[in-house]
Amino acid sequence: MNTTVAFIGLGAMGFPMAARLAAAGHALRVFDIVPATAARFAAERPACACTSPAHALDGADIAITMLPSSSEVESTLLSGEASAALRSGTTIIDMSSSEPMRTRALAQALAARGVTLVDAPVSGGVNKARDGSLAIMFGGTEEQLARCTPLLSAMGTKIFRTGEVGSGHAMKALNNFVSAAGLVAAVEALHVGEKFGLDPHVMTSILNASTGRNNTTENKVEQFMLSGKFDSGFGLALMEKDVGIAVKLAEALGVAVPQGKSCHELWAQATRSTKGADHTEMYRLL
Repeated sequence: MNTTVAFIGLGAMGFPMAARLAAAGHALRVFDIVPATAARFAAERPACACTSPAHALDGADIAITMLPSSSEVESTLLSGEASAALRSGTTIIDMSSSEPMRTRALAQALAARGVTLVDAPVSGGVNKARDGSLAIMFGGTEEQLARCTPLLSAMGTKIFRTGEVGSGHAMKALNNFVSAAGLVAAVEALHVGEKFGLDPHVMTSILNASTGRNNTTENKVEQFMLSGKFDSGFGLALMEKDVGIAVKLAEALGVAVPQGKSCHELWAQATRSTKGADHTEMYRLL
């Protein structure tokens, strides 16, 4: 069955994800903090460009948030007009990279009003958002997953139920920590090898044929770093935020993560030194 969906947040990932929903035949009510973005989306495909989150939520069966952090999600859903527009029985899917503890607290606050919040962050980048092949980490019950699957399957091909609400955001942060650590290791190795006289292109080929291969060596070094494009579509500050969420979660649980802390500090230093950079610019910054 087609569903009326409020989609809030049409950034680099949100825009193509919402486009996949439109292509699947779902009725969309879209909002972005940049009005021209929502207008462009509605001009290119069937959708209602909304002037506020409350406008988007009005009449929606399910709402999807794809925002930078927990703070934006909370302010969007708990603000006066938007909060009033949330009807009992509405399901909200937070696909942002939010903080798991805050997600659980928000879910409890909304449940008191009869509103269900689940989390379903994604991994795969802009290209997979465009072709609908994202990996999706779902935090919620089996019944909630069944209700959300028709929407999620339009955006991703690998959907994992990670546990109760908040667990998807925990898994996303931990995944991005591993990804960020692998990127730093690959970049440092490339710089050492180049200083010694090794060709970084040859190094990348060898890494990808050997045990050192990872997501960075396979999908970022040639494509965005050595090419000088630095335009993967995922911001350096967002990676720093996600690694920070993973470290904060570890601290809350009493788990020591010395490598996590050092990795986060590297990303934090890089974020402080530049504004608006793509995360692949760590190759240049390091």
